[in-house]
Amino acid sequence: MRVDFYHLTRDPAEKLVPMLASKSLEAGKRVFLLSRDEASCVALSNALWRDEPASFLAHDFSGSERQADQPILISDQCQPVNGAPYIILSDGLWREEAVDFERAFFLFTADQIDHARTVWRELTANDAVTPRYWKQDGGRWVEGP
Repeated sequence: MRVDFYHLTRDPAEKLVPMLASKSLEAGKRVFLLSRDEASCVALSNALWRDEPASFLAHDFSGSERQADQPILISDQCQPVNGAPYIILSDGLWREEAVDFERAFFLFTADQIDHARTVWRELTANDAVTPRYWKQDGGRWVEGP
């Protein structure tokens, strides 16, 4: 499985999540979007509405009547009932369940860099995981060290 580490140095998660979700859907992959609490889940939902109003990204919250049908399911609990192969951990907190997905996007800020480094070391020791690091260069994302 692949884990993409995204170091948020300029923009908050709400700016990156719509792009990651959109590209995942374009690749034919459902997304499970995880965040720490209800308020941050609502903020992410709002970001999915606002990013490109002409290209709305269909989504809903875990616990909704049609949660299993959602291309993007947002939750504060790691229970991907929509069968998503991709997970976005938007709050800088790694969950071990993420290695059960085909691909994980791990977003973290400068305040969370020590945790991210610990996770990186643990994942690089796992032969089944391919970690990649992304950083902002101006307004675009580049793979880097």
